[in-house]
Amino acid sequence: MDEKPIWNPKDSVVELVPNEVVLGRGKPAMMETSHWHAQIEICYVPKGLAQYEMSGRMFEIAAGQVALFWGGLPHRLVDFAPETALESIHLPILQFFRLRLTEDIREKLMQGAVLLTRGDEVEDQHAFARWCRYFRSGDQVRVDHATEELLLRIERISLDPYELIAVADPQDDGTVEAPDQSSFEKIRLITEFVTSHFREEIDSASIAECANIHPKYAMSVFKKSTGVTLNQYVQLLRLSYAQAQLMRQGDNILHIAMDSGFGSLSNFNRAFRKHTGVTPSDFKRQLRPSARNDAEPVIEPDA
Repeated sequence: MDEKPIWNPKDSVVELVPNEVVLGRGKPAMMETSHWHAQIEICYVPKGLAQYEMSGRMFEIAAGQVALFWGGLPHRLVDFAPETALESIHLPILQFFRLRLTEDIREKLMQGAVLLTRGDEVEDQHAFARWCRYFRSGDQVRVDHATEELLLRIERISLDPYELIAVADPQDDGTVEAPDQSSFEKIRLITEFVTSHFREEIDSASIAECANIHPKYAMSVFKKSTGVTLNQYVQLLRLSYAQAQLMRQGDNILHIAMDSGFGSLSNFNRAFRKHTGVTPSDFKRQLRPSARNDAEPVIEPDA
């Protein structure tokens, strides 16, 4: 019997490009360590069974099911049936704000729930194949078309039987609200600024200035729409970037901490341990390059 392929963190780029669509290759690989990223993840299993772990809890995606979850929480693919095929699409968080979901679904997703379809729709197999082909085409018209179709498919999940699986403890009691058009434009400007400058020393005033609004309003509208504070989002981007450097087994940890925008090694260690439960050094030691299969990269950026 062939051994199941192992995910090679060195091939992963999703942690580095929060504003881009990032795709899986259609072949699953077991992940020996968790990862996280600042995108929404949509997974579709046309055949087989995929088992995931998020924040220490398990959930499964069976053949024909579509799953949606917030990638900011540490998660990993822990096992799958031999015949499993898997399509994964990582969408920038700004696209999530465009979804016309119920407040209950939106809030629970940002607090760590997984939205899972119950039925098996035959057209999903053809649709996901087309969307992935369009995303990889490099043609912006096709990319936009695939994005719009995918968002409509996600919205339609709530019109049919579905599950909301709580796999992480809620972070707070705040409600998450869909932004109106004016708020959406401000959030777009904020996320573009933050994703371009998170490795620098930025504060709420400089972030708010890019959208020409008051810092308190910037913090308020971002928190209401995303379920996380601006500081938490900036820190997530820094942690994701640092994670990618650690996975490449490159620079020393002090250099990674400073290059990622943490300002000090102690700040980096504290934030990393709070988010993952382990120190950066422990995380790096968990990556065992000798056990990996380098032949099948799992995640690639959209061309």
